[in-house]
Amino acid sequence: MHKIIKIEGMTCGHCAQRVETLLNQMENVSARVYLEQNAADVDVGAQVSDETLRAVVENAGFQVTSIE
Repeated sequence: MHKIIKIEGMTCGHCAQRVETLLNQMENVSARVYLEQNAADVDVGAQVSDETLRAVVENAGFQVTSIE
């Protein structure tokens, strides 16, 4: 399943890399984070909930504005 996570608070490449690394450490998740778009392009297994994705990003110190 493909999702786009809109993220606020990333100000540099290090921020984007941190979010990407944390998402990719999750089981059944493949993510690419784009600083310029303030978004993560994510492929997830059906068992991965939006709430889990949101928690990983927000626990890293960033705000999720939407998951589509």
